Amino acid sequence: MKRFLRDETDVELVGEAVDGRDTLAALEALAPDLLFLDVQMPELNGFEVLESLDRKETPAVIFVTAYDKYALQAFDFHALDYLLKPYNRERFSKSLEQARRQINGRKHGKLDERLEHLLRYLQPEQKALERIMIKSGGRVFFLRTEEIDWIEAHGNYLRLHAGGEAHLLRETMGRLAAKLDRDKFLRIHRSALVRIESIKELQPLFSGDYTVLLRDGTELTLSRSHRDNLLELFDKSS
Repeated sequence: MKRFLRDETDVELVGEAVDGRDTLAALEALAPDLLFLDVQMPELNGFEVLESLDRKETPAVIFVTAYDKYALQAFDFHALDYLLKPYNRERFSKSLEQARRQINGRKHGKLDERLEHLLRYLQPEQKALERIMIKSGGRVFFLRTEEIDWIEAHGNYLRLHAGGEAHLLRETMGRLAAKLDRDKFLRIHRSALVRIESIKELQPLFSGDYTVLLRDGTELTLSRSHRDNLLELFDKSS
């Protein structure tokens, strides 16, 4: 793959990952336009990586697989392209050209329809999560989502802040956000999610970001890339 990419003057290889969680970390740090995504990886497989991403942050995707025929059938159904190993330069170039068209469409404000179909398939409509099982110090208990004030990314875990206490949950931000009620929780940053009822005030910053002040005194940042989430909230409340 790297050998084929050397001849593509408009493509820069910005990073590589060894497993699913490493892939998520690289996506967060590098924000690439295009991702070559293997199906079977340690930690998280290719499907789970996509499930963990915020839709607005998902790059163009070319799937890569050696033998998983079931996955190939899923890709065919959703009309997403894939590379079956071993592949030649001609097949690689065809996939890359499709990715170029997808990326160009996004730059004109359109989400690639094939990727949207796959994301709908991976994130079907379901009842919003009401309780979260927490394991801590040898005990297991349930935390009601209505008790949560805000959530932050913490390495391979999430830190759930509720009533002055913090609980660790081994989960990704994207996957948990997809399970929560979108009318009650707001993604304000790549690594932060808040319960709307916990927000006391929004204070604009010169950079175009906002400071989000919670009722417990916590100050968070609403990033520019998630301002649309706030606008949607205003539209619903107006």
